[in-house]
Amino acid sequence: MTRGLRLAVLYLALGMGANAAAAEGHEDLLQGDMRAMLLHEEAVDPGAVRFTDAEGNEMGLDAFAGQYVVLNFWATWCAPCRVEMPSLNTLQQTLGGEGFRVVTIATGRNPIPAINRFFEAGGITDLPIYLDPRQTMSRQMGVLSLPVTVLLDPEGQEVGRLRGDADWASDETLAFLRAWSGQSGQSGQDD
Repeated sequence: MTRGLRLAVLYLALGMGANAAAAEGHEDLLQGDMRAMLLHEEAVDPGAVRFTDAEGNEMGLDAFAGQYVVLNFWATWCAPCRVEMPSLNTLQQTLGGEGFRVVTIATGRNPIPAINRFFEAGGITDLPIYLDPRQTMSRQMGVLSLPVTVLLDPEGQEVGRLRGDADWASDETLAFLRAWSGQSGQSGQDD
């Protein structure tokens, strides 16, 4: 079995066996769209996954060490991604700062001009452009459909994942993410 397939099977098994232990004390906050969030019993190391920035510079998740990260896999052709992306932008505006970041990875064939049009049409002003053109990272992390959003703790470990789109700017989602990241209702911009 190839490494990518083994990881995909592992992530599927983790998702199926997920429970609230990884977010002890926060399970009651899984309301609204967050009811679809699968929290892992134990944090999962995503491995040394690589992706590029818009200029083609290779990087890894270690670039976000010490931060709570909402990691979203998307594509320009993905209709649910088009619906979801503005709320991810609002989430970054609301909670983003030194200790919290929304990171979006365009996986598959997503030319920069198409991404720029997508962002312009959706009013996306505060999200980065990162690319996984060969879907290597998404395969390594067991992303089998789009969109998928992964929660990473400050150690870079995956603690939860949500398959499908969500309203990342809803009151229920913000309450959960504030509790998870320890922001206690304050704006992340003040970090």
